[in-house]
Amino acid sequence: APVRPEAAPPPAPGPRDPSGPQEPPPGPVPAEPRPSFDWAAAEEQVSDLVGPRFLEEPQAEGGDGPAGDAAAWDVDAPGAVRLDDVGGMTDVKDRLEAAFLAPMRNPELRRLYGKSLRGGLLLYGPPGCGKTFIARAVAGELGANFLTVSLSDVLDMWIGASEKNIHDIFETARRQAPCVVFLDELDALGGKRSRTHNNGLRNVVNQLLTELDGIASGAGNEGVFVLAATNVPWDVDLALRRPGRLDRTLLVLPPDAPAREAILRYHLRERPIEAVDLGKLVKVTEDFSGADLAHLCETAAEAALLDSARTGTVRLITTKDLLGAAKQIRPSTEPWFAAARNVAMFANEGGLYDDLLAYLKRKRKL
Repeated sequence: APVRPEAAPPPAPGPRDPSGPQEPPPGPVPAEPRPSFDWAAAEEQVSDLVGPRFLEEPQAEGGDGPAGDAAAWDVDAPGAVRLDDVGGMTDVKDRLEAAFLAPMRNPELRRLYGKSLRGGLLLYGPPGCGKTFIARAVAGELGANFLTVSLSDVLDMWIGASEKNIHDIFETARRQAPCVVFLDELDALGGKRSRTHNNGLRNVVNQLLTELDGIASGAGNEGVFVLAATNVPWDVDLALRRPGRLDRTLLVLPPDAPAREAILRYHLRERPIEAVDLGKLVKVTEDFSGADLAHLCETAAEAALLDSARTGTVRLITTKDLLGAAKQIRPSTEPWFAAARNVAMFANEGGLYDDLLAYLKRKRKL
């Protein structure tokens, strides 16, 4: 058998050429020293960017703590909206003038009869009939600031913060007097405590009662006018409606014929229309709310737009489009009147809903 030759041994290392590349010596290579960080220069660079490290008083932003101070509430300056800007609704304006506005406008008569410059008024009626707009008009008539409050503005996840929010709202209104505090959707904010199982909501109602009485402030609520709106006044806690609080109520019904004409003119003012007969529209929109009338104009415009896109010829909105839209829309006030009918007939304690009962009889809805 052939014999395999043995491998030649590696050559012995000879002397290194000093002019050639030098091999690193065996073993770990020592790291070069890092340059030291210039802390003084860094402090000078960020000195203008660093704010206070700690807040003197806790402020809630993004759910990091309880609600902040009263300065967080936005108060609108006296607006230009007046009752004259409310189309029609003569009965509502007359009742507002006699029961609420006239005593506030005549300081001499008010002092003569000992009328306090404070007041509470509850607006109730079907949804979409302009209760918020009327509240702004009242503030404009009084030349008062306007502060609107809803349930989302008050409720807080922290214990005691919701009650503090109520207190801060009224403190802001007292500092900004004369001021109208508008409590929107009062049934959610001040629902009957007997039906409320949430202890936090019960405490909110208790705090609201305290603030309406002005007990928490030494000066009371002089110059603070409280207006509230609700679709279901029968769900509002009865203590909120006792004399001295929201003791005056005003039923805001669907717009009458002059009001419907004014609302239709407003929503058609910038749309391309042709020979629209507002008289016919007013007749077929009985019991329509203001929101329903706005939706009617939107529906008619949509029909004309689709027809123009389908035919390739642009055309104007006509009376036929508006009447066709009116046939498609059912008044959103009908379900409300169905529920209010039972309340007016069987739960009219103390004559709270006499005005509603008279309207239902007049309209033959009983």
